[in-house]
Amino acid sequence: MAKKWYVLHTQTGQEEKVKAGLESRIEAKSLEDKVSNILVPTEKVSEVKEGKRRILHRKFFPGYVLIEMELDEETWYLIKSTPGVSSFIGSGNKPLPLKESEIKVIIQQTKEKKEKPQPRVLFEKNEAVRIKEGPFTNFSGVIEGVNPDKQKLKVMVSIFGRSTPVELEYWQVEKI
Repeated sequence: MAKKWYVLHTQTGQEEKVKAGLESRIEAKSLEDKVSNILVPTEKVSEVKEGKRRILHRKFFPGYVLIEMELDEETWYLIKSTPGVSSFIGSGNKPLPLKESEIKVIIQQTKEKKEKPQPRVLFEKNEAVRIKEGPFTNFSGVIEGVNPDKQKLKVMVSIFGRSTPVELEYWQVEKI
């Protein structure tokens, strides 16, 4: 029987616990030959708080875990009886496997997002923002340009009645 990818619905925030629980139960029952991969797709996001940059991991699909396995009665029962697992995704009681093309896209996205952290908040041109740190604190402006690679913005701020471009980092502003 060929292994296929399935989606498990879990309690939100319990994805890593479910993954660890599944791994230990699979090992205890010696089912490593039937279950080959358990995945909680995440991406790195960068955030700046109080002037310090932190890298966090954000889940692509909160409340879901992907598992590559041979589905039979033994593996089905092991997974369904794991604490934190609500159900398989599928129709009725029959789990439906993901298409090969779907899982390839998910795995590719996960690889790409792990290499380069994304900003936690994304900004767009013509969006209104308020400056929360720096010499222009509490000024409001409109985003004129976005540089996601450097995480910088060009914001048009009205100073003494004149519109002036100010270059700021993502963490120095907030959306209005």
